[in-house]
Amino acid sequence: MFKKPRKKGFTLIELLILMAIIGILAAVAIPMYKTQIIKAKITEAANAVRHIATGVNNYLQNTTIDSENIVWPNCPDIATIQSSLGVGLRSITRISAAQIDSTTGVIEVTLTNIDSTVDGRILSLTPTLAGDASIKWEWGGNLPAKYVPQR
Repeated sequence: MFKKPRKKGFTLIELLILMAIIGILAAVAIPMYKTQIIKAKITEAANAVRHIATGVNNYLQNTTIDSENIVWPNCPDIATIQSSLGVGLRSITRISAAQIDSTTGVIEVTLTNIDSTVDGRILSLTPTLAGDASIKWEWGGNLPAKYVPQR
């Protein structure tokens, strides 16, 4: 009994199926990876906005006498935020502009150096005063919803 030697290796069909599977996985993974990269870069800007919010909280504690006469800081640009609140933003490369609305307390920053889908868009943090003079902050802006920070 003589056995015929079996060839080692893959057939062309097996290789094509493997390439198709890898292609499908890449088609799903690459957009998800890009989304996560953008979210990570937005997190840097969001952290800077949180520092501004902390400065606003401290400002309100020092300037507000009662909860009916709220005085929000008047900061139309990054330089004024730094001088009024002591929050340095010059080294943050993901923000091109920042401001605090003196009538509502809304903090707005313009995003840059992230991705073409979000560059030039606004990330905002809106304050809501509670009865005990505490502030609840809510994220907003004109970013696509999947990029807006959750908390």
